[in-house]
Amino acid sequence: MGRITPVHNAGVTFPGVPSARAAARQKEEAMTESGEPQAGPALDELARDPASRKRFLKMMGGGVAATSACGILLAACGGDDDGGTTGQAGGSTSTGSMSGDDTTTMEMEAAEGDLEILNYALTLEYLEADFYRKVADAGLFKGAQLSLLSTFGEHEQQHVETLTGTIESLGGTPATAPETTFPLDDAKAVAELAATVENLGAAAYLGQAGRIQSPEILAAALSIHTVEARHASALNALVGAPYTPEGAFAAPATMEDVLAKVKPFIAA
Repeated sequence: MGRITPVHNAGVTFPGVPSARAAARQKEEAMTESGEPQAGPALDELARDPASRKRFLKMMGGGVAATSACGILLAACGGDDDGGTTGQAGGSTSTGSMSGDDTTTMEMEAAEGDLEILNYALTLEYLEADFYRKVADAGLFKGAQLSLLSTFGEHEQQHVETLTGTIESLGGTPATAPETTFPLDDAKAVAELAATVENLGAAAYLGQAGRIQSPEILAAALSIHTVEARHASALNALVGAPYTPEGAFAAPATMEDVLAKVKPFIAA
């Protein structure tokens, strides 16, 4: 499939993300000879299936960085002594036989879970894109700083368009863009808010990695996560904060925590 580069193609779906029908067919083809489905979160699948890891690394572009990222994610996912893996969403993968109806139900639940995560990510991207638009219009920044913030805003808008197209391709309904409100009176405070928002965005994507069912969506989501993290690092430097606030390993954030922190920026 080649490298995952969703931010370069506004309005298109994530490269490599199958339609709902294609995803179901891939699941059926992934059944073992004993009739056991290769079900469970994407991280669990990567942990137990070398072929899935190979495809995932290819989607992430290969190389040392991709291999290291995969290793860190699998370590975070954890494992058990029975050969199953335990994902962030909880529970070990089952190796028991399942009927066709059970498999179909699992596939539907997996697709619904991924759509929920995609719409959650879309809502955050709406907020970020609108934030940067309003910052540019506020006239608080000029020159290189304005150019940097405008570029970040373009990235966020491309994320919005790509997430929207992906949700639609999976048969879902994209979330509606919320009305936003941001304090935009002081350049220093706005720069600090931008850093806070980007750090939160990066943590939000990381926090959902263990819940994503589709390896293709996981790879695409991580490709956005890395951009959010780079935005955060640049803005941390701009405001005099550490490039990596949590040190050598980034800290994930739960959906509940993230939504609570962005709630003040959503107009009633």
